[in-house]
Amino acid sequence: MRTYKLTAFEPTGEIITEETFTAETDDAAKEKGQVMLEEKSLLGKTHRLASPAGKLLLFHS
Repeated sequence: MRTYKLTAFEPTGEIITEETFTAETDDAAKEKGQVMLEEKSLLGKTHRLASPAGKLLLFHS
């Protein structure tokens, strides 16, 4: 399992949520991150999901 980091921001740069979770693959992490954002109604906010290697899997500004 690999550890991924999901962060969502306000327009001011203030962090709304910052969570880490594990997933087997980048694709599985992307799906899980999308679900987490939907559950918290944060899809419209600036957000990013980063892999352990620093690759951006999800990004919205």
